[in-house]
Amino acid sequence: MISLNFSFMHYMSYNVSHGLIWGRDTLKQSVLSTDRYDEFRSIARCPLPPRNYSASAVDLRWVGVEADDHWLVRNRHPVASWERVVYEAAIDGDTVVVFAKGLNLRPHKESNPTEFSCHFRLRNSNNNGDYVLTTKAVTAAQEIIRCSLPAGVSSTLDKEKGIRVTVGRGSVNTKAHLQVTLPSVARLSISKLNELQRNQEKHELCVCTMVWNQAAALREWIMYHAWLGVGRWFIYDNNSDDDIEEVVRELNLENYNISRLTWPWIKTQEAGFSHCALRARDECKWVGFFDVDEFFYFPSKYRRQQAYHTAGRNALHSLIANSSASTSNSTTIAEIRTACHSFGPSGLTSYPPQGVTIGYTCRLQSPERHKSFVRPDLLDPTLLNVVHHFRLKRGSGFFDVPKSNAVINHYKYQVWETFRSKFFRRVATYVVDWQEAQNEGSKDRAPGLGTEAIEPPNWRLQFCEVWDTGLRDFVQTLFSDPLTGYLPWEKASG
Repeated sequence: MISLNFSFMHYMSYNVSHGLIWGRDTLKQSVLSTDRYDEFRSIARCPLPPRNYSASAVDLRWVGVEADDHWLVRNRHPVASWERVVYEAAIDGDTVVVFAKGLNLRPHKESNPTEFSCHFRLRNSNNNGDYVLTTKAVTAAQEIIRCSLPAGVSSTLDKEKGIRVTVGRGSVNTKAHLQVTLPSVARLSISKLNELQRNQEKHELCVCTMVWNQAAALREWIMYHAWLGVGRWFIYDNNSDDDIEEVVRELNLENYNISRLTWPWIKTQEAGFSHCALRARDECKWVGFFDVDEFFYFPSKYRRQQAYHTAGRNALHSLIANSSASTSNSTTIAEIRTACHSFGPSGLTSYPPQGVTIGYTCRLQSPERHKSFVRPDLLDPTLLNVVHHFRLKRGSGFFDVPKSNAVINHYKYQVWETFRSKFFRRVATYVVDWQEAQNEGSKDRAPGLGTEAIEPPNWRLQFCEVWDTGLRDFVQTLFSDPLTGYLPWEKASG
């Protein structure tokens, strides 16, 4: 699949076509889908051409219009390879954070920033050509380079629909100025919507997640965690082709505060979460990073200790507030970690109609990993993260929530038809796709599975060591309609 980025002020709801040029031949194919990317640009997802054609030049044209002056996008440069490209950038105070593929920096480690620089292409005031400003990098880690912002760029952003920015590698101090810059599709711009939200009172709890074709799971996940105290949602949509837009629209009409962000970049979960941490910082005091198959659960012992008018309502809000004050020294708590219990198919062979919290009730004995809420204002400037937890600023620390207080039910090993989608692609940058015969003992993989999406014998009975109906009972007691027995996510969908 090829992703094209183009400027267009209206939402693209109709078809466009593109030409794939090779020699004198042009191959026309229908665009797979279009999407709004930001306030100024949209994207078009195009199929890859046959092997005897080149995708180095891709143009967009209105369907049914053949005149040369009706091109929507006509590329003057080759399409950038995903292996080596700057794909996103964001302003952070007097610095700019740039996201790039092809840096090949060490995973989970900070790198030497003196090797890098940022380059900003601006227009001359008389529209007579462009000029480039260069600044040094101040941090470098994984796919993220942070540079100082050139003087005057912020005022220029108010006048333009984005400034092209890229990353250079090589010393900026040498006389020869030996710099190799990456191709770039990234533009710096100021979001009017973000500016408005920045001036509003901050939400206590927000959540960031990245999804691919998870529309069916969103209602249960959002309604449940909103009841526990989450007030704001950032959904990074990684090329879904289900009805996620409609689900988000319906939930927003029901007063759930959700932003769906088009994030087409492949295997960039860590970078996406860093981007979300930046975006959420002006709106949120605490931000959680967990997936739509993960649900916070508060054991009955902990619930009995709380003086709730309705048992469990805003329990997550209370947990974060109490945990952040649970230090006996001068360390500021900036990350709160909660352990995960992994659930199996629980004997089922089809997706549970009332949702995962009701259907899956058998899990592994021992917890695996943890997920975190963080204070975005106390993250390290590198924004370095290992998917679900971040490096913190000096003087900040983390708190491990006792499992008797709260755990996360991770519905990881679901019925086969749901689970097999994990073979399509793993979203994290440094996690090997399951079709590849590498790291087959990784905790990211399901034990006993190979590299092909073939259902193992007795899949429905696997990963079942402890029957745990705690969250099911909790949900049925507090969420089901007393007359019909329906759950709120059922009523809206059916």
